[in-house]
Amino acid sequence: MDFFVFVSHEWLLVTTLIVLIYIYVWRDRIKSGRPVSPHEVTRLVNEGNAVLVDLRDSAEFKAGHIVGAINVPYAKLTKESTEVASYKDKTIILIDKLGQHAGAVGRFLGKEGFDVRRLGGGIAEWQAQNLPLVKGK
Repeated sequence: MDFFVFVSHEWLLVTTLIVLIYIYVWRDRIKSGRPVSPHEVTRLVNEGNAVLVDLRDSAEFKAGHIVGAINVPYAKLTKESTEVASYKDKTIILIDKLGQHAGAVGRFLGKEGFDVRRLGGGIAEWQAQNLPLVKGK
């Protein structure tokens, strides 16, 4: 009950704190690459402006991946970005399972000067939209 009394007496302080937390989360999300929908990913790839980088391990990649995606496992990409260095002039779209690794890699590549986006919801969202996957290789 004391919490609610504090909030009612210090409403300006609490509101300021909530706004600052929101701004921090929003900025962090943008720094790690703006999330894009599966349909926007398709549009960017069809225009030739994007490269798909799948961050899942090789076994998951072979089980099913988006056409044209290159597989660079999460652990390998965070140490060195040589696999994607030749794509600096294109938008890099990061794909992972559910979105757990794309943010960290997005921040890393953003600091390296890449234009980074993240597939919102990862490959799970792609599958939920009944979009095609390629198996093997």
